[in-house]
Amino acid sequence: MTRPSGLLARLNDRSGLDELWRLLPEARLVGGSVRDLMRGVPVHDLDLATPDYPEDVQKILRAGGVKVIPTGLAHGTVTAVIRGTPYEITTLRRDEETDGRHAVVAWTENWEEDAARRDFTINAMSLDRNDVLYDYFHGVEDLAAHRVRFVGEAGRRIEEDALRALRFFRFDARYGDGAPDAEACQAISQRLTLIDTLSAERVASEFLRILTGPRVVQTVTAMKDVGLLARFLPAPNVLSLQRLLACQAPADAILRLFALCHAEWDDLAERLKLSNADRDRLRLFGQNVPDLFPDMTDDDLRRARFQQPLPVLLERSWLRQAHVLGEPDHGWTVLRQRLERESQPVFPLGGNDAKDAGLVPGPAMGKWLKAGQAWWMQQGCLPDRAACLAYLSSVSEKTET
Repeated sequence: MTRPSGLLARLNDRSGLDELWRLLPEARLVGGSVRDLMRGVPVHDLDLATPDYPEDVQKILRAGGVKVIPTGLAHGTVTAVIRGTPYEITTLRRDEETDGRHAVVAWTENWEEDAARRDFTINAMSLDRNDVLYDYFHGVEDLAAHRVRFVGEAGRRIEEDALRALRFFRFDARYGDGAPDAEACQAISQRLTLIDTLSAERVASEFLRILTGPRVVQTVTAMKDVGLLARFLPAPNVLSLQRLLACQAPADAILRLFALCHAEWDDLAERLKLSNADRDRLRLFGQNVPDLFPDMTDDDLRRARFQQPLPVLLERSWLRQAHVLGEPDHGWTVLRQRLERESQPVFPLGGNDAKDAGLVPGPAMGKWLKAGQAWWMQQGCLPDRAACLAYLSSVSEKTET
């Protein structure tokens, strides 16, 4: 189906695009850029497809004075850079072989054949330089109906790339409305073992994006119902996630992941091969130290600020609020405001103070400083350097080994 669209008029600046079309007149905008133009939302990446072979695309662009980066020649992709803006250009393709993870592709000049290998109908539309929209699989109607459907047979699309099972739920959360497509859910439930062939990193990347998206509880529940979630998260705590959302906590993927899996975060972190930074955050959430509660005294507050960085305390406050109450407030907002107003306490003694007290680097010095810090914290992190030295002198800690 083709139709005049008027979509190009929605671009704030199409000068770079016009320059590419002058050199590659058969190219078309494809995928998410077309979908977002139709939705009337800002388009951040303008991706194009062309029947020209990648080697020819590079020659044509360079001859026209355009910088070209061969970002993915094996898949027919080059990136053109015009006045600092990148444009990804991919040669039309068809799949020759697929194994659920990778595809062997061949070039084609058939636009419908290229569109047929895409995942969802709303991502399979294209737009040419004359503002004509090409829609081979009824993506226009699906987008208007807030419906996410696979192109062609859902089962076949998943067998080509098992990650599409997760992508389906991510796209359905963002662009769908109501219950997910029944054919897609059935196809996913019948091919769950394919998920096990994916790398942990690919699964984690897609799932973390799902967790930051809209309708997250409905999406996670739908994934649980078809058996998909159990492939990497056997016992999700959906109620805990609901309580976190009820508190209006930030839409942070690791925060929401911990709410879902707090009883098994260590195993899940290993299973998904999460980054060290993400594992560290989960570990701190799991320790729940220092404890946080709305009626903390000023001394408790300073001790907490000394023990952990402010961002971690704020994140943990949301989890604690959800765990204890699951209510929007009950003093937690005030607690976070107090934490943010409180300056970072700094223990006033250091190695030079220990040396002045006659200690040499080693266990005795460490014990001396540790004793001073423990007393300083007991006093609400308020005593200054002189007071800490006076305390240590009075208890003669410097003489112990």
